[in-house]
Amino acid sequence: MNLEQTDQRTAAGSGISCRSTPEGTVVTLWGEVDAALREAASEVMAMVAVHTAGVPIVIDASEVTFIDSSGVAFILQVYVLAQETGTPMRLRDPSDPVVEVLTMVGIGDRIPVERLDGEAC
Repeated sequence: MNLEQTDQRTAAGSGISCRSTPEGTVVTLWGEVDAALREAASEVMAMVAVHTAGVPIVIDASEVTFIDSSGVAFILQVYVLAQETGTPMRLRDPSDPVVEVLTMVGIGDRIPVERLDGEAC
């Protein structure tokens, strides 16, 4: 099932997008992923939830410069949805701020990570 592409940006240049690709549903986060993106993240989460049905989910977090609890909650919600539906999910090339915060809250080693160089963690 194809997903409508969405691309939402804040005035500060941060954003979230969601698109359907041959590899699955790709959610891209960039810039400061915080409460300013909460509404956009909720819309993307709703789209992912409706269209999941076993289609792999990739969260590309390579361009995230800052992430707070709102961003962590979004990643965790997608991870839980994937677990509950048996859908493959991975975090693609998370930036250092993402890795640091996920590790700090104790979920860094639970979410599968894929590095752009092809190495899985």
